[in-house]
Amino acid sequence: MARLLHIDSSALSAGSVSKEIAETFRAAWAQAHPDGVVTYRDLGLTPVSPIAEADIRAAFIPAEQRTAEQAAAAARRDELISEVEQADAYLFTVPMYNWGVPATFKAWIDQIIQGGRTLTFDGQPPLGGRPATVILAYGGGYGPGTPREGWDFVQPYLETVLGKALGLDVIFIKAELTLAERNPAMADLIPKAKEIRSGAHAAADSHARAVAARIAA
Repeated sequence: MARLLHIDSSALSAGSVSKEIAETFRAAWAQAHPDGVVTYRDLGLTPVSPIAEADIRAAFIPAEQRTAEQAAAAARRDELISEVEQADAYLFTVPMYNWGVPATFKAWIDQIIQGGRTLTFDGQPPLGGRPATVILAYGGGYGPGTPREGWDFVQPYLETVLGKALGLDVIFIKAELTLAERNPAMADLIPKAKEIRSGAHAAADSHARAVAARIAA
Protein backbone atom coordinates (compact mmCIF):
# COMPACT_ATOMS: atom_id res chain seq x y z
CA MET A 1 0.00 0.00 0.00
CA ALA A 2 1.53 3.28 -1.16
CA ARG A 3 1.72 6.09 1.39
CA LEU A 4 1.91 9.75 0.36
CA LEU A 5 2.57 12.60 2.79
CA HIS A 6 1.12 15.86 1.44
CA ILE A 7 2.08 19.11 3.17
CA ASP A 8 0.48 22.38 2.03
CA SER A 9 2.02 25.62 3.30
CA SER A 10 0.00 28.30 1.50
CA ALA A 11 -1.81 30.68 3.84
CA LEU A 12 -4.71 30.87 1.37
CA SER A 13 -7.80 28.73 1.83
CA ALA A 14 -8.87 29.52 -1.77
CA GLY A 15 -7.11 30.83 -4.84
CA SER A 16 -3.75 29.22 -4.08
CA VAL A 17 -1.84 28.32 -7.24
CA SER A 18 0.41 25.85 -5.41
CA LYS A 19 -2.62 24.03 -3.97
CA GLU A 20 -4.30 24.04 -7.36
CA ILE A 21 -1.33 22.32 -8.99
CA ALA A 22 -1.11 19.89 -6.07
CA GLU A 23 -4.69 18.83 -6.82
CA THR A 24 -3.56 17.78 -10.28
CA PHE A 25 -0.77 15.71 -8.74
CA ARG A 26 -3.19 14.14 -6.24
CA ALA A 27 -5.70 13.24 -8.94
CA ALA A 28 -3.06 11.39 -10.97
CA TRP A 29 -1.73 9.74 -7.80
CA ALA A 30 -5.23 8.55 -6.84
CA GLN A 31 -5.71 6.95 -10.24
CA ALA A 32 -2.47 5.04 -9.86
CA HIS A 33 -2.99 4.13 -6.19
CA PRO A 34 -6.77 4.04 -5.54
CA ASP A 35 -6.17 2.07 -2.35
CA GLY A 36 -3.23 4.18 -1.21
CA VAL A 37 -3.05 6.20 1.99
CA VAL A 38 -2.60 9.97 1.91
CA THR A 39 -1.69 11.87 5.06
CA TYR A 40 -2.52 15.53 4.59
CA ARG A 41 -1.58 18.63 6.56
CA ASP A 42 -2.65 22.16 5.68
CA LEU A 43 -0.17 24.29 7.60
CA GLY A 44 -2.02 27.48 6.72
CA LEU A 45 -5.19 26.17 8.35
CA THR A 46 -3.53 24.25 11.19
CA PRO A 47 0.07 25.41 11.69
CA VAL A 48 2.48 23.42 13.80
CA SER A 49 4.22 25.11 16.69
CA PRO A 50 7.56 26.78 16.01
CA ILE A 51 10.32 24.83 17.70
CA ALA A 52 10.78 25.98 21.28
CA GLU A 53 12.92 25.18 24.30
CA ALA A 54 10.68 22.32 25.43
CA ASP A 55 10.98 20.64 22.00
CA ILE A 56 14.76 20.87 22.03
CA ARG A 57 15.31 19.76 25.61
CA ALA A 58 12.84 16.87 25.35
CA ALA A 59 15.00 15.30 22.62
CA PHE A 60 17.91 14.96 25.06
CA ILE A 61 16.04 13.88 28.19
CA PRO A 62 14.82 10.32 28.94
CA ALA A 63 11.04 10.09 28.69
CA GLU A 64 10.62 9.33 32.39
CA GLN A 65 12.50 12.51 33.34
CA ARG A 66 10.57 14.94 31.15
CA THR A 67 8.32 17.62 32.55
CA ALA A 68 4.68 17.66 31.47
CA GLU A 69 5.49 20.43 29.00
CA GLN A 70 8.42 18.51 27.56
CA ALA A 71 6.38 15.30 27.31
CA ALA A 72 3.65 17.13 25.37
CA ALA A 73 6.23 18.71 23.09
CA ALA A 74 7.87 15.34 22.45
CA ALA A 75 4.51 13.75 21.64
CA ARG A 76 3.64 16.47 19.12
CA ARG A 77 7.02 16.18 17.47
CA ASP A 78 6.89 12.38 17.40
CA GLU A 79 3.54 12.53 15.58
CA LEU A 80 4.99 14.74 12.86
CA ILE A 81 8.18 12.72 12.49
CA SER A 82 6.25 9.44 12.38
CA GLU A 83 4.22 10.74 9.44
CA VAL A 84 7.45 11.47 7.59
CA GLU A 85 8.98 8.10 8.43
CA GLN A 86 5.92 6.14 7.32
CA ALA A 87 5.59 7.82 3.91
CA ASP A 88 6.84 6.31 0.67
CA ALA A 89 6.67 9.62 -1.18
CA TYR A 90 6.15 13.30 -0.39
CA LEU A 91 4.26 16.21 -1.93
CA PHE A 92 5.09 19.70 -0.67
CA THR A 93 3.52 22.95 -1.82
CA VAL A 94 5.66 25.97 -1.03
CA PRO A 95 4.76 29.46 -2.24
CA MET A 96 7.37 32.20 -1.99
CA TYR A 97 6.63 34.68 0.79
CA ASN A 98 8.95 37.68 0.87
CA TRP A 99 11.67 35.76 -1.02
CA GLY A 100 11.68 32.80 1.39
CA VAL A 101 9.57 29.82 2.45
CA PRO A 102 6.42 30.42 4.53
CA ALA A 103 7.08 30.55 8.27
CA THR A 104 4.67 27.63 8.70
CA PHE A 105 6.76 25.41 6.45
CA LYS A 106 9.98 26.40 8.22
CA ALA A 107 8.31 25.53 11.55
CA TRP A 108 7.32 22.11 10.18
CA ILE A 109 10.85 21.50 8.89
CA ASP A 110 12.31 22.41 12.29
CA GLN A 111 9.98 19.94 14.00
CA ILE A 112 10.63 16.96 11.72
CA ILE A 113 14.40 17.20 11.54
CA GLN A 114 15.78 15.11 14.38
CA GLY A 115 19.14 13.44 14.68
CA GLY A 116 18.93 9.67 14.72
CA ARG A 117 15.52 9.59 13.06
CA THR A 118 15.29 11.78 9.98
CA LEU A 119 18.84 13.10 10.02
CA THR A 120 22.27 11.57 10.36
CA PHE A 121 25.73 12.98 9.85
CA ASP A 122 27.27 9.56 9.26
CA GLY A 123 26.22 7.28 6.42
CA GLN A 124 23.03 7.04 4.39
CA PRO A 125 20.21 9.38 5.53
CA PRO A 126 17.27 7.42 7.01
CA LEU A 127 14.94 8.83 4.34
CA GLY A 128 17.55 8.65 1.59
CA GLY A 129 16.24 8.21 -1.94
CA ARG A 130 12.53 8.60 -1.24
CA PRO A 131 10.83 10.73 -3.93
CA ALA A 132 9.69 14.22 -3.00
CA THR A 133 7.78 16.54 -5.30
CA VAL A 134 7.93 20.23 -4.42
CA ILE A 135 5.47 22.61 -6.06
CA LEU A 136 6.77 26.17 -5.95
CA ALA A 137 4.67 29.25 -6.66
CA TYR A 138 6.21 32.67 -7.23
CA GLY A 139 4.28 35.88 -7.79
CA GLY A 140 7.00 37.19 -10.11
CA GLY A 141 9.85 35.84 -12.16
CA TYR A 142 13.26 34.98 -10.73
CA GLY A 143 15.07 33.20 -13.55
CA PRO A 144 18.26 34.23 -15.33
CA GLY A 145 18.02 37.67 -16.86
CA THR A 146 15.00 38.81 -14.84
CA PRO A 147 15.12 41.94 -12.65
CA ARG A 148 14.86 39.76 -9.54
CA GLU A 149 17.44 37.17 -10.51
CA GLY A 150 19.23 36.01 -7.35
CA TRP A 151 16.32 36.87 -5.05
CA ASP A 152 14.99 33.30 -4.86
CA PHE A 153 15.89 31.88 -1.45
CA VAL A 154 13.18 29.21 -1.60
CA GLN A 155 14.50 26.58 -4.00
CA PRO A 156 18.15 26.79 -2.87
CA TYR A 157 17.07 26.35 0.76
CA LEU A 158 14.86 23.37 -0.05
CA GLU A 159 17.55 21.78 -2.23
CA THR A 160 19.83 21.89 0.82
CA VAL A 161 17.36 20.81 3.50
CA LEU A 162 15.28 18.24 1.62
CA GLY A 163 17.90 17.03 -0.83
CA LYS A 164 21.28 17.26 0.87
CA ALA A 165 20.34 17.01 4.55
CA LEU A 166 17.42 14.56 4.41
CA GLY A 167 18.60 12.79 1.27
CA LEU A 168 15.26 12.93 -0.54
CA ASP A 169 15.12 12.57 -4.31
CA VAL A 170 13.63 16.01 -4.98
CA ILE A 171 11.88 17.25 -8.10
CA PHE A 172 10.73 20.87 -8.31
CA ILE A 173 7.69 22.00 -10.29
CA LYS A 174 7.63 25.77 -10.54
CA ALA A 175 4.83 28.21 -11.35
CA GLU A 176 6.03 31.79 -11.75
CA LEU A 177 4.24 35.08 -12.51
CA THR A 178 1.21 33.99 -10.47
CA LEU A 179 0.32 37.65 -9.73
CA ALA A 180 0.15 38.65 -13.40
CA GLU A 181 -3.65 38.56 -13.57
CA ARG A 182 -4.00 40.66 -10.40
CA ASN A 183 -1.21 43.18 -10.83
CA PRO A 184 -1.90 45.75 -13.60
CA ALA A 185 1.85 46.36 -13.97
CA MET A 186 2.23 42.72 -15.06
CA ALA A 187 -0.65 42.65 -17.54
CA ASP A 188 1.62 42.02 -20.52
CA LEU A 189 2.88 38.88 -18.77
CA ILE A 190 -0.53 37.22 -18.48
CA PRO A 191 -0.09 34.97 -21.57
CA LYS A 192 3.29 33.81 -20.28
CA ALA A 193 1.88 33.23 -16.80
CA LYS A 194 -0.91 31.06 -18.21
CA GLU A 195 1.60 29.10 -20.27
CA ILE A 196 3.78 28.48 -17.22
CA ARG A 197 0.82 27.40 -15.08
CA SER A 198 -0.42 25.02 -17.76
CA GLY A 199 3.04 23.50 -17.99
CA ALA A 200 3.18 23.10 -14.21
CA HIS A 201 -0.12 21.20 -14.22
CA ALA A 202 1.13 18.91 -16.98
CA ALA A 203 4.37 18.31 -15.10
CA ALA A 204 2.48 17.54 -11.89
CA ASP A 205 0.30 14.99 -13.67
CA SER A 206 3.16 13.21 -15.43
CA HIS A 207 5.46 13.26 -12.42
CA ALA A 208 2.76 11.87 -10.12
CA ARG A 209 2.34 8.93 -12.48
CA ALA A 210 6.10 8.41 -12.67
CA VAL A 211 6.48 8.41 -8.89
CA ALA A 212 3.50 6.10 -8.48
CA ALA A 213 4.98 3.64 -10.99
CA ARG A 214 8.34 3.80 -9.26
CA ILE A 215 6.81 2.94 -5.89
CA ALA A 216 4.70 0.15 -7.37
CA ALA A 217 7.71 -1.47 -9.06
